Amino acid sequence: MKPSPSPTNRALDAAQSALAAEHAAVYGYGVIGARAAAARANEAREAHGTHVARRDALARAVRDLGGAPRAAEPAYALPYEVRTAADAERLAAEIEDRVAGAYSDLVRAAEGRLRREAADALSAAAVRAARWRGVGVAFPGLTEKR
Repeated sequence: MKPSPSPTNRALDAAQSALAAEHAAVYGYGVIGARAAAARANEAREAHGTHVARRDALARAVRDLGGAPRAAEPAYALPYEVRTAADAERLAAEIEDRVAGAYSDLVRAAEGRLRREAADALSAAAVRAARWRGVGVAFPGLTEKR
């Protein structure tokens, strides 16, 4: 029987996954910003800035947990071609859903300050997803967990 990972290892793994999600979000919002409607451009810029700040905080958290922060990929494959403002809004909602899922895992794995920060990030991602989509989901971060 394989031993279960220690709480620190679970928190580190979840923090690395959340960091990877933030790297992808920063990249994705670069694309979104180029295609977003003028009325939502400021919202896209703010979300981009938020993801940059959370990415940097997670890199510090990974180091605090004894790990080396996962580097960003040079590029990320988007789920579809983003040609219109509507495509950009749909992509933003999907990115926020993915980020919420990563933070949901971190909430389960972490303790103390990191857990509170992950819960705040989960909540903020769910709110951004609802704004981009125009409707929320019952359990943000858990939609893909089955």
